Amino acid sequence: MKRVVIGLSGGVDSSVAAHLLKEQGYEVIGLFMKNWHDDTVTISNECPWLDDSNDAMLVAEKLGIPFQTVDLSEEYKERIVDYMFNEYEKGRTPNPDVLCNREIKFDVFMKIALDLGADFVATGHYCRKGTIEKEGNDVFQLLAGVDDNKDQSYFLCQLSQEQLSKSLFPIGELTKPEVREIAMELDLVTADKKDSQGLCFIGKVKLPEFLQQQLKPKEGVIVEIPKEQALYQETEQNFSSTEEKLHYLSRKLDYKLEHGKIVGKHQGAHYFTKGQRKGLGVGGTIEPLFVIDTDVNENVIYTGQGKAHPGLYKSALFVTNAELHWIRKDLELQIGETLEVMARIRYRQALEKATLHKVATGMYVEFENPQSAITEGQFVAWYLGDELVGSGVIS
Repeated sequence: MKRVVIGLSGGVDSSVAAHLLKEQGYEVIGLFMKNWHDDTVTISNECPWLDDSNDAMLVAEKLGIPFQTVDLSEEYKERIVDYMFNEYEKGRTPNPDVLCNREIKFDVFMKIALDLGADFVATGHYCRKGTIEKEGNDVFQLLAGVDDNKDQSYFLCQLSQEQLSKSLFPIGELTKPEVREIAMELDLVTADKKDSQGLCFIGKVKLPEFLQQQLKPKEGVIVEIPKEQALYQETEQNFSSTEEKLHYLSRKLDYKLEHGKIVGKHQGAHYFTKGQRKGLGVGGTIEPLFVIDTDVNENVIYTGQGKAHPGLYKSALFVTNAELHWIRKDLELQIGETLEVMARIRYRQALEKATLHKVATGMYVEFENPQSAITEGQFVAWYLGDELVGSGVIS
């Protein structure tokens, strides 16, 4: 019997994943990851990780598998929380869920599991793993989950071949309603538990509140940029190369106070992110205001009216070599090469047609249709068919 250690989160997905593994004949061990116990930042008196670890323990008991808790809060603080604050202070918007998977679940946690003699680590993600043979070697594929509505492959876009080789995703072939149904039949305590919202693993912590407790408030102004601003008037450009054109398309516009009018005040540019509509507290506009850019150095938020504001849209983005990651190393592009892919710049976004252009300093992703709120610090992931082959941090 091969031994599998599964991360039991106290949710329905990992509970059913554990059951399926047992049915498939694996020796299953449940581990609950405790990633946070700083009570100063939870926003309610509920103690989410205690409830969750209790539920995980009850599930393990019901399934008849050994269970223990591991405390990874130190690594979590160092690798996720500190990184996040650092990014926010630079005016970038990180994705904690993607980082959690790369740094905690499939690294720190995986090492603990392998030390326990595990052959594999399993999670309750809605995605699938494929294996193909290439030049006599096994190549592992990260495939989208069967449930289009729940596909979570995006969150695993930073995994390596080595991490994938030791991973199992038991519920990837199922839809969420099917997973709930199995949990009901087994009478698991997690059967109708709501999906967790909030910061990955920390439980009921809302990101803005969490940030506000850590990053000092600093009053600044909110500026509204009109749609007609000269910055948006496209003039005929003659580019000497594709790279020059891509550089132009992916450029960050340089907003100044005089480009618009001051319409309000805020408590810190680092609390806001591109595309954000809520929390600005500015009324009286015909269409709602959206954040089109933040300047953390000058502490200014630039906004525009309406979803269609030109300041929200760009048709290309850039990823530096240092932040470029191929799950499928064998498909990696060389300088000058291009590849047509489907890509997304956020979880839950429909896949969009795009072309990858590899240049000496990194890679451009050029979209067929302009994309709204391309945000520095977030991840872009690209697919061939239903296989996620690579990703990068938007620079």
